[in-house]
Amino acid sequence: MRRNLLILLSLLACWPAGCAHVSGSHSSPTPPTAPPNPPTSGNVQVSVAPNPANVRAGSSQQFTASVTGTTNTAVTWSVNNVAGGNSTTGTITSSGNYTAPASLPNPNTITIQATSSADSSASGSSNVTLLNPTPVLASINPTSINVGAFSFTISGSNFLSGSQVLLAGVPLTATYVSATQLTATGTAATVGIFAVSVSNPNPGQSISNSINLQVTSTTQASACSGMAVGAGASLNGFRPFPASNVWNQDISAAPVDPNSDSYINFIGTTVPVHPDFGSGEYQGSYMGIPYSVVDSSQSPVNILFNAYGDESDPGPMPIPANANIEGYPNPGTGDRHVLVLDNSNCWLYELYGSSVNTDGTWNAGSAAVWDLQNYDQRPLTWTSADAAGLPIFPGLIRYDEAASGQIAHAIRFTLQHSTAAYVLPATHWASNSSAQFAAPMGMRLRLKSTFDISSFSATNQAILKALKQYGMIMADNGSSMYISGAPDDRWSNDDLHNLTTLTASDFEVVVLGTVYTSANLPQGSAPTISSFTASTSNPVSAGTAVTLSWATTGSSYFNVSPQIGAVRGTTAVVNPSVTTTYTLYATNQFGRTAATVIVTVQ
Repeated sequence: MRRNLLILLSLLACWPAGCAHVSGSHSSPTPPTAPPNPPTSGNVQVSVAPNPANVRAGSSQQFTASVTGTTNTAVTWSVNNVAGGNSTTGTITSSGNYTAPASLPNPNTITIQATSSADSSASGSSNVTLLNPTPVLASINPTSINVGAFSFTISGSNFLSGSQVLLAGVPLTATYVSATQLTATGTAATVGIFAVSVSNPNPGQSISNSINLQVTSTTQASACSGMAVGAGASLNGFRPFPASNVWNQDISAAPVDPNSDSYINFIGTTVPVHPDFGSGEYQGSYMGIPYSVVDSSQSPVNILFNAYGDESDPGPMPIPANANIEGYPNPGTGDRHVLVLDNSNCWLYELYGSSVNTDGTWNAGSAAVWDLQNYDQRPLTWTSADAAGLPIFPGLIRYDEAASGQIAHAIRFTLQHSTAAYVLPATHWASNSSAQFAAPMGMRLRLKSTFDISSFSATNQAILKALKQYGMIMADNGSSMYISGAPDDRWSNDDLHNLTTLTASDFEVVVLGTVYTSANLPQGSAPTISSFTASTSNPVSAGTAVTLSWATTGSSYFNVSPQIGAVRGTTAVVNPSVTTTYTLYATNQFGRTAATVIVTVQ
């Protein structure tokens, strides 16, 4: 009894707090209570930095919170009182990293707030003004224009509907196509090199980086008419495309690609150079890729496509019925290229897989037209007569220029293997290898400056100098290290054979720049055709002159079919003999758009 009384008295002594342990008791120990919140001074304060702040659309800004009056410095972040923010006003992470929305809200001011975790009534804020993004200029097309009226396309990012295009700081008439494309028109008064840039409007007006535009005289265009007419005719000093074009650029001082040795090793260091052209026939066919020059007397004819018509310029094209096909007089089943230059309008026409019909029309696997004055960009990923999407003619070695001692352009060549990628100026690939160092289309090799050319003939020295100064551009799959030229009975095949003493190890790869694959292809919009009309009311009498007119945005070049073909400007005159549907094709680097108009003949 006494023992029980003592235990009872002991328990009453611990009440109400409870005892950690009572001797003789079998009960479990009482668990410890949770620690209280960190003590506060009763005056928790929060401040946010930076305050105020400016943030451009799509950009990020790190904010920090300072908490006083408590040892618990944790905060929660919100944008305009929305925890974590949203897509309209921007989002903020738990660590205070704010990302502005891609488009400015209205109004373009928001509040970043940090709230104390220790005291929800304590908070701090920053007043943020959201600004338009800074535009980024990636490319302009074309990069060279003549004095006078011009238009070009600007590609990049962060463009706005109010963006201005500036030429040497002077605003041009600009049209917004998309966030990645603008077009601009204006008039160039003087020859020179001028900076093109893009300015985004307020709030936060800002200017992009710049790219140079070359303005030349019309001498280049007039020189086109100096080309002689006929198969393999002399160009009489005319060089296709502006001096600034990639085919004509001096790359002798360009840096070597860091993977040059790996690319050369993959080709095979001992693979010899082979001139894929010459004089006379080999196994019944002339050696090289032939070309012809025509004048205004050659009428355009229709091109009938049997393979890549959706990636071809539609024609018609002034291709003579007797134009030489590659491999003539027995072209066989090869590439069957046909190349024609028009000295009256300064266009280059190239066909692949060609054959002529009895009515003078041509069949072709593909066809492309090139402006010899401007080198307008055909759509990215479209093939041309070459697998790289390039023109063939400007890369051919011609006897008249080699004999003159100067070849002032890059040279076309082929390799056995290529990967699914391209580098500019190429715009298309035809992959047959997944090897890491298989060449992308457009890869440029240069003969090493240390290679001694003194023992070669004067003709071969002209070729070797060009390989040092302009290099050679990989344009198609084929035999490795084959360089391309035009057939000519004046070539000495024995002399050309001396070039086979060069091997791939005598070359280096010029820095590739951006390598485009399916993962990073530039994106943009095809042209927009706002109108396509005929000048006279229907119907008209047969043979009446009718002017077709059009207005477009984002166009690089035009074709009108039938009867006209490639055309510059915004008008063309036709003389229909029967009721005809005319189609305007407007093309740029992102695709092609078509519109039609019917001229009714009574």
